[in-house]
Amino acid sequence: MNVTDLYKLFLENPTVTTDSRVCPKKSIFFALKGENFDGNLFAEKALENGASYAIIDNPTQKKDDRFILVDDALKTLQQLAAYHRKQLNIPIIGITGTNGKTTTKELTAAVLSKKYNTLYTQGNLNNHIGVPLTLLKLNNSHEIAIVEMGANHPKEIKNSVDLVCPTHGIITNVGKAHIEGFGSFENIIKTKAELYDFLRETSGKIFINKDNIYLNNVAINLEQLTYSTKDTSATISGKISKCNPFISVKWMLNNTSFETNTQLIGSYNLENILAAICIGNHFGVCPNDISQAISEYLPQNNRSQLTKTEHNQLIIDTYNANPTSMEAALVNFHQIENISNKVVLLGDMLELGDDSKQEHLRIIKLLDDFKLKAFLVGREFMAVATHQQTFLSINDFIDWLRENHLAGHSILIKGSHGIHLEKAIQHL
Repeated sequence: MNVTDLYKLFLENPTVTTDSRVCPKKSIFFALKGENFDGNLFAEKALENGASYAIIDNPTQKKDDRFILVDDALKTLQQLAAYHRKQLNIPIIGITGTNGKTTTKELTAAVLSKKYNTLYTQGNLNNHIGVPLTLLKLNNSHEIAIVEMGANHPKEIKNSVDLVCPTHGIITNVGKAHIEGFGSFENIIKTKAELYDFLRETSGKIFINKDNIYLNNVAINLEQLTYSTKDTSATISGKISKCNPFISVKWMLNNTSFETNTQLIGSYNLENILAAICIGNHFGVCPNDISQAISEYLPQNNRSQLTKTEHNQLIIDTYNANPTSMEAALVNFHQIENISNKVVLLGDMLELGDDSKQEHLRIIKLLDDFKLKAFLVGREFMAVATHQQTFLSINDFIDWLRENHLAGHSILIKGSHGIHLEKAIQHL
């Protein structure tokens, strides 16, 4: 079946699912495969649960005309998403970056939703499957969209932008993450800049932090809408006015000053906030609505969340970690003045390849410089720790907690998602 014929079926059955357990009426199930599963084996169950059609790539599973056999179910999903996007003439903002892309996306969505019916990537569905699924949620009621794009190998951003065809783009920053997959920091920059390459070819616009030398070096011959924490000549400039521990931001637009209180922790969020302000301003959201949207935004998904338990105050940032974000979190935690008895619970930073030992040593030096008491979880930290308490796994740390109660502390929790530091929260 070619993509135009499949698109006709999609218009009649406009819900796409890859989960055979969630198949509402008038939906199409795509039988995707992974390392530990084969969606083809669940196609029949998807139809039983309500799907109208199942897209499969295993001919042995075809039972009747409701099973549509293709060469590659994932590729077909991507082709359908790309075709659907081309039918919709709306602005789409593509967001990528090493750190801050999800928070920037969420803040931007909050701001734009003050004026537009906005579709945006849910959660962290920013990979080769999540991007097409997001696009296929677009419909004629949407006025603007924000699509987050992640990458851990070269060419992944190019593959995503070819589906998304963004009209606008933002790279939040570039830092050392997934070095193992990229091979080098230079390859990280080159891969993120694939978003710029597309927009350069299509006369699109970018939102860019004027302070970031790496981004400015690759943003040649592009129409730029700028923000900055230092340069008042940028369209939007701003600085942190309070940090106690939630940050407040004073920002400037056309020589007029605005103050925005937030529910965000971490001075590193300043750039994310200014980016959302810059995007909202470009799309005509009034300053007061921008400020209100950012003030109302409440971080979730274990990203810079402040939680008070019965025994401690926790700053939870366990979604992921890399050297850039880990350093920023520690610097910010050190600088917060109105909290006492500071302790950090850190987990290994994964996928750093040959740079791993050096980067974990650098974090150990920061802990020593800041005189922070630390509990470290994972093989990488265990190999380089000096006087800090170390644990091979989070379960080992939880066992220690059962014998050694922690109370009356302010605790920063930060580590790669694969270390699962979030399991300790209920014990703190």
